[in-house]
Amino acid sequence: MYPKYKDSGVEWLGEVPEHWELTRLGTKFFERKEKVSDKEFAPLSVTKKGIVPQLDSAAKTNDGDNRKLVKSGDFVINSRSDRKGSSGVSAFDGSVSLINIVLEPYDFNSKFCNYLLKSNGFVEEFYRNGHGIVADLWTTRYWDMKLIIINIPPKQEQTKIANYLDQKTAQIDKAISLKEQMIEKLKERRQILINDAVTKGLDPNVKMKDSRVEWIGEIPEGWEVKKFRFLFNFSKGLNITKENLQEEGIPCVNYGEIHSKYSFELDPEKHPVKCVSEEYLETAQKSLLRKGDFIFADTSEDVEAAGSFTYLKSEVPTFAGYHTIITRLKKPMVNRFIAYFLNSDAFRNQVRQKVKGVKVYSITNAILKETLICLPQLEEQQGIVKYLDIETKKIDQVISFQQKQIEKLKEYKATLIDSVVTGKILVKGESDAY
Repeated sequence: MYPKYKDSGVEWLGEVPEHWELTRLGTKFFERKEKVSDKEFAPLSVTKKGIVPQLDSAAKTNDGDNRKLVKSGDFVINSRSDRKGSSGVSAFDGSVSLINIVLEPYDFNSKFCNYLLKSNGFVEEFYRNGHGIVADLWTTRYWDMKLIIINIPPKQEQTKIANYLDQKTAQIDKAISLKEQMIEKLKERRQILINDAVTKGLDPNVKMKDSRVEWIGEIPEGWEVKKFRFLFNFSKGLNITKENLQEEGIPCVNYGEIHSKYSFELDPEKHPVKCVSEEYLETAQKSLLRKGDFIFADTSEDVEAAGSFTYLKSEVPTFAGYHTIITRLKKPMVNRFIAYFLNSDAFRNQVRQKVKGVKVYSITNAILKETLICLPQLEEQQGIVKYLDIETKKIDQVISFQQKQIEKLKEYKATLIDSVVTGKILVKGESDAY
């Protein structure tokens, strides 16, 4: 801690070192409002990771001549609350959309500026000063932003703080990166485990035969290769939109939840999903699921996600919603074995080769019906499921542990930055005195 502190008078800063300057943000920045074209100044994206050359996924407009100029060293922040934390000091000259605020620092270390204005405390204060008509979406304008009180250490101290945080955050980021690499390796191991089990079985000494399918190769002698059309009946989810969804009623799984939340399996008693009116029980029986049904998202934003599915692991009445395809087994099988096969590269690679699209990739009944699956006898399906449930659970537990460690590291990093840029932690050299 520093020897002496003073009350800043603002909640997000609390007490700050006595020798630090307290001032309104507008005294340290000039707002850059010059309008330019993206033909002359390359378009930039304002992201949570900072300012980067425009992302392919960024929403494009036809108004490329009506953008804001950004110079290297400027601080840029998205003014909308649904983009909270999207900001940073730019390393590039370029242009950004008008929704962003562009600030030129005055007598300010750019690295310290970046840490201070991207700290959690400032981010929350920035959006707290915003205005709007709905609780979760509002805008903070520069005339609101310039009145925010910030703390400014002496210039030499700004540099020391920035260098200290560069070193510490680099160490944290390296630890996070190593854990992320470990998670990727665990996921690869999990996928190999599933692929081998659903195409080769569990007995390494079993007699094999040619499947007569090039991409499958050899399969155990007692297995069959079948097309989906002979195994499943097909139907579609409800013809609804987001506006038809509500908080209470009959659970309804839509393509977004399949992609982002409940891939592989869904249990409405454990997994919260939106609902639809009970009226659909009378009018849309074909879209009502049974336990063990498989629900495919019929569109995806990239080829890798094509074939994403979930299967219903519950007796709770549940509907398949918009942009979904329902498949129901025609005869008894081990549904969970089918689910593991659908989660394998053996299935996904077939779908990825057949889907079409540019920005959105669509999977159809026709594609699914021609897809092939390797099938052992029921008893062996059950054995494979038991084995995979045990082994994948072990891997998933390690992945979950590593993910929690990553979250803790990210929290520590954010807390460290907040503490240092507001003077709660002393950063100085041996010869310094305050």
